[in-house]
Amino acid sequence: MLVNKNAVIYGATGAVGGAVAETFAREGARVFLTGRDLDRLEVLADKIVSAGGQAEFARVDVLDRAMVVDHLAEVRRAAGQIDISFNATGISHRGLQGTPLADLPEQDFSRPIDFYTKAQFITATAAARHMTEQGSGVIMTLSATPARLAAPLVGGMAPAWAAIEAFSRVLAAELGPAGVRVVCLRSNSIPETPLIAEVFSLIAPTVGLTPEQFQAGGEQATMLKRLPTLAEVADVAAFMASDRASAMTGAVANLSAGSVTD
Repeated sequence: MLVNKNAVIYGATGAVGGAVAETFAREGARVFLTGRDLDRLEVLADKIVSAGGQAEFARVDVLDRAMVVDHLAEVRRAAGQIDISFNATGISHRGLQGTPLADLPEQDFSRPIDFYTKAQFITATAAARHMTEQGSGVIMTLSATPARLAAPLVGGMAPAWAAIEAFSRVLAAELGPAGVRVVCLRSNSIPETPLIAEVFSLIAPTVGLTPEQFQAGGEQATMLKRLPTLAEVADVAAFMASDRASAMTGAVANLSAGSVTD
């Protein structure tokens, strides 16, 4: 689906970013992996190349606008154009979830809002400038079910994810006339990822459950009676980034397994 596409992946050393990078490469894209840990980026790039894909990597801090801009300029010089920008960056949720809002320090409430909105804004708008010149491209953002679901003990994460979805819609409206699409993936918890294991361990004790019991409750709250997998999220990302989804923009792909209905 992505043959002859050039994709920049932010947060490629994370579980979602890595899975998406591998799937994009398997679908034919030339992937440009970014993150802050060069050793882990090199391991992922080697894995992709060993499987027959094309991958390059660079250290990029998504909160450093100049670094993001310079890297995209290098990618465009090397590849000719930037077809896909996918931002899967994140931060540890320790100290950010598991505490009632009334007891949460202000700085811990605002930290995820500041990080996630700034990270998505910097990478998306930097890509937008290249894509509007080209007259094509797909910018992909990432949110989670608390953007729409009334979930307790998630702190500032829910407002952060809701802001990302709103930002994606506004950006889509602005870039649509230039032929650039903006789509967001809204996933539910993905149990196989280290981040979700951390989140379950933070929230479960506050409601008198083990992490395993908390996960089981989350599964039962979905229509499918299970939570999504990394492979499912990555496959949908590849479809949304491809020309097969060329009529979709300003949209949020619902990967909640039915915990949120649209």
